[in-house]
Amino acid sequence: MARRQDNERRFGEWEELPEGGRRYWYVRAGHGGAWVRYLKVVDADEVTLSFAQEVYDAAGRLRAVHGKYPADTGHHRLPSEVSER
Repeated sequence: MARRQDNERRFGEWEELPEGGRRYWYVRAGHGGAWVRYLKVVDADEVTLSFAQEVYDAAGRLRAVHGKYPADTGHHRLPSEVSER
């Protein structure tokens, strides 16, 4: 289990959630202006509740989500009309 300090250092960005949990994230550049955001949600004891990857295009539209924890759900592409809202 990661400590709060470890998560802060590793992710760099976070927001406080109700009941003491946190949502951590970091962004990585992709190809052709696209980018990926990794999200980790933990409870007040820093126990990981979920971890996911969001894929955005160069215009900043969410194009796919890949749930990695608690179960690896694989990449799920979003329909263009949903991600352009």
